[in-house]
Amino acid sequence: MHKHLRRTRSNLAGFTDLFHHHVHKKSSFVLARDEVSEILIREWDAAHRRYGYAAGRYVIMPDHAHLFCRPELGARKLSEFIGAWKSWTSRRINALGGPRSATAATATALWQREFFDHVLRSNESYSEKWNYVFDNPVRAGLVSKAQEWKYAGEIETLML
Repeated sequence: MHKHLRRTRSNLAGFTDLFHHHVHKKSSFVLARDEVSEILIREWDAAHRRYGYAAGRYVIMPDHAHLFCRPELGARKLSEFIGAWKSWTSRRINALGGPRSATAATATALWQREFFDHVLRSNESYSEKWNYVFDNPVRAGLVSKAQEWKYAGEIETLML
């Protein structure tokens, strides 16, 4: 990130972030399963207590996930939150598949190293981005209406 665009906790409190996480190609299409989505949602639900982030709406696609969240005052660094989330969810998801090698059980075995985030600064921006993200399963041909996709929801209502 460019120095002049660097974000700090103090200038982000009160704004909402949209995170986009991809799995590695070798792990493609693992996320949109009931047992996997439960792991992701459980960890997002604990984000407020563990990391200081309020988790809002989400869409879990077969090969990536979107999360709208907001850092609270005193929140951990964004990279710490995402890194811990990826590590925890990777271990839990990998454990579903039974015994694996030590290398396959690492956090990097499931998630790509990078993540994409966008700061949303208004209700209009939030609604616009949510409508786009919510329609992802339709654009991917997985359902005919976004409301049919069972891997989308809301953990906390985020107020801007």
